[in-house]
Amino acid sequence: MSEVKNVKRTYIHNRQDLLDYFFQGCKPPEYWRIGVEVEKLVVDIGTAKAAPFEAIEKLLLKLESSGHWKGVRENGHLIALQGGLSSITLEPGGQLELSGQLCPDVHCCFNNFCHHIETILKDAVPLGLTFLGLGVQPFSTLEEINWLPKNRYNIMAPYMLRAGTTGQRMMKQTAGIQLNFDYEDEADCMAKMRICQALAPLLYAWSANSPIMEGKPTGFLNTRREIWSKTDPQRTGLIHELFKPGAGFDTYIDYALDIPMYFIFRDNSYLDLTKKPLRFRHFLEEGFEGHQATLHDWALHLSTLFPETRLRPQIEIRSLDSLPPRISLSFAALCKGILYDREARELSWGLLRHQNRESREELLEKASRMGLKAPFGNRTLRELALEVLELARMGLKRQGTLNEDGEDETVFLGKIEEIARSGETLAERLLKEWQGTTGDKVALLHRHCGFDYCPDSGDA
Repeated sequence: MSEVKNVKRTYIHNRQDLLDYFFQGCKPPEYWRIGVEVEKLVVDIGTAKAAPFEAIEKLLLKLESSGHWKGVRENGHLIALQGGLSSITLEPGGQLELSGQLCPDVHCCFNNFCHHIETILKDAVPLGLTFLGLGVQPFSTLEEINWLPKNRYNIMAPYMLRAGTTGQRMMKQTAGIQLNFDYEDEADCMAKMRICQALAPLLYAWSANSPIMEGKPTGFLNTRREIWSKTDPQRTGLIHELFKPGAGFDTYIDYALDIPMYFIFRDNSYLDLTKKPLRFRHFLEEGFEGHQATLHDWALHLSTLFPETRLRPQIEIRSLDSLPPRISLSFAALCKGILYDREARELSWGLLRHQNRESREELLEKASRMGLKAPFGNRTLRELALEVLELARMGLKRQGTLNEDGEDETVFLGKIEEIARSGETLAERLLKEWQGTTGDKVALLHRHCGFDYCPDSGDA
């Protein structure tokens, strides 16, 4: 649930102001960066059940006391930590997220990630807490998970009960990884948005790591995707208009303008706009109770849209399950190889461009159930994964970014290459061993996806 920082509260005068917000995100390639946001389930070490907020707050307090973080408080509770280049935030159900520093390469992201793991484990374990890289809470029911004490969730939670059937599950029981990338200009942005959306079914299948919920198999390899699909159809899923010829920033603006708003922020509090749904288009034209639209309102609204690929104004990929530490950076490397190399991107688009609206939607559903075995034309997603992997590898080699040991970023691809070659997802591996006592299953989860060490780069 990303929030808004450093956006001016200047009034929006016309549509050009909305366009300028996205044009201001344009950067020459030498300034492109990667941002990786890794959500983790915070659980009790002994039971693997969701940790109560009180225990998580104790962890944040210990981290804050180190002097390396500035605490963010709301309603008297510590709910986030702000560092110089990164931040630690909490999702509605207490999932802990590292918003890593914006890095020029995956090597930098990995170093930041490793430091984060070492930091949080040192203080979490004495409190009886640990972390799981899993897409859905494995044991705790919806009712057993505390709400984070943030005012915005008092508005979002009731609305989600009206907008879909699984919104509160999405908020409290799921965890994912988000990847952020830059663009050079409007055409470059739209090309990247299209390929990221087209890759969404493959990413869901390849990262599938959420087959268990409330202690039982769900029938899906990627239950997190199934939950998202029933959360709020107006603000989730694919934006099919972006696949049309001539799509641009205006297309995304029209999409965002017509989605109901949750709230605006005035005088240090959120004003609820959900009682009588107000679309941003109407807010822009008519205001609300004397309040006129500002750029901060626009940025805040964009942060409450949850399509597979989001623009705010970095490009954000949202189709990945939370993963074990050894794999958490792998898809960042895969996507950098495709998005930051024109040849790799164009060849990847050639593999996917033949799809239409119906086939893309159908593939999303099959990917969540079947993983890499899902049919893709006369092939499977496994075969597509291997082709995309090779294109990404070549893209990374051409980019040629080396670490201190002289290794390029292809070193991060090994673990997901092994998944693609076997065709067996992490979810299927977990299901094969999901048996025995509750204690056996807890031990299995720690082996499968526990954050109990910092992996080597070739393991990440």
